[in-house]
Amino acid sequence: MNINEIISSGVEMNITFKASDLREFAEHLVRQTVKELAGSVAKTDTDYLTVDEVAEMLHVHRVTLWKWNKSGYLKHVELGSKRLYRKSDVYELLKNTNGHE
Repeated sequence: MNINEIISSGVEMNITFKASDLREFAEHLVRQTVKELAGSVAKTDTDYLTVDEVAEMLHVHRVTLWKWNKSGYLKHVELGSKRLYRKSDVYELLKNTNGHE
């Protein structure tokens, strides 16, 4: 029985194990976390569009997007130093209007 199985079983117990087992468990946790984060980052990349992508889709200038953000017409989100637009917001705008001011 490995540490994961013991934890998953929900049984309360005191256990003694070697430092190498603890290290192996920690490495497993790190691998799992990296895998989950990689999936999350990939999802983020597909859920958002860059300023240039949105400008091209809507046939507007980057300055227009800046004005729309300022007025609340089409808000961007900031992820780190990047300004990105939610795909769902852009598609909703395309569906409801022709994409021009």
